[in-house]
Amino acid sequence: MTAESRQTQLRVGRLTKAHGLKGAIKVELYTDEPEKRFVPGAIFSVQVPEESPWYGKNIELIELRWYNSHPVAFFKDVPDRTAAESLIKAILWVEHDTSVLPEDPEAWYDHQLTGLKAVRDGVEVGTVARVDHFPAQDLLVIKTANGDVMVPFVKAIVPEVDIEKGIVTLTPPGGLFEELPEDDDDAPAEETAEA
Repeated sequence: MTAESRQTQLRVGRLTKAHGLKGAIKVELYTDEPEKRFVPGAIFSVQVPEESPWYGKNIELIELRWYNSHPVAFFKDVPDRTAAESLIKAILWVEHDTSVLPEDPEAWYDHQLTGLKAVRDGVEVGTVARVDHFPAQDLLVIKTANGDVMVPFVKAIVPEVDIEKGIVTLTPPGGLFEELPEDDDDAPAEETAEA
């Protein structure tokens, strides 16, 4: 395997709101390692619409600061609030060597999960199409024969991930992958008249 083929891009953040007048931008982090990803000099590919002046460009981090527990980034060539506002909603990507694994055995990169078989009670129910990151929790999007199913990526519902076997084990609540039968308990009981 060549060094070039081991490279992939990881989504590490989204720029959410201009902060102040000097070009600072609040960042929604998609990484558990901001201290490694957001270091001075880090280069990010910017995912923006084609009509954006930033389309096809990279940006370089000057500094990441924390204000009231919120990360705020300063970038080279973003000198003021107007420039910062032109980057709002941009997704930040970094190059990553796929041979480097996370230090935590209970952590995985999105590219490691995408394509794994989703198994429930020993039966394959679909394939991991992607991982969606939200502030409350991450979701595995499972592609099934009936469409996509979003599964909360929490230990109670996804108790095991086996990268080597290519399987994620699911223990979802009823109704997540199938429709539950109508509950007839709500129907009024027929009154019987005694003679």
